[in-house]
Amino acid sequence: MKKLKKYVKYTIIGMVTGLCNGLFGSGGGTIAVPAMEIVLDVEEHRAHATALAIILPLTLVSVFFYIRNDYVNWDLTWQVAIGGVIGGYVGARILKNIPSNVLRKIFGIFMIVAAIRMVI
Repeated sequence: MKKLKKYVKYTIIGMVTGLCNGLFGSGGGTIAVPAMEIVLDVEEHRAHATALAIILPLTLVSVFFYIRNDYVNWDLTWQVAIGGVIGGYVGARILKNIPSNVLRKIFGIFMIVAAIRMVI
């Protein structure tokens, strides 16, 4: 029964994360990271890294739908993707050097700023 509860938690977190990722084009990490930390008791660095691994297949499914329906601006995609790859590499390298309490604060500030921008 305990194992079943664990898998139900995984499934719910995955479904909510996938829904947000597909619906908003991103946002899966804002669901997955806190859910893994709070509900699954995953350490912060692992939660951030795992969220990226979770979001990759979700993004592939979503982008397939968006490409099929001709929603993608390819000129913009290639230009921004180059910077994104560089930023992703730098961020992944920096992550291991940031203490958990600082990482939590940075992530929280990022979420607050994103929320304010969406509301205003």
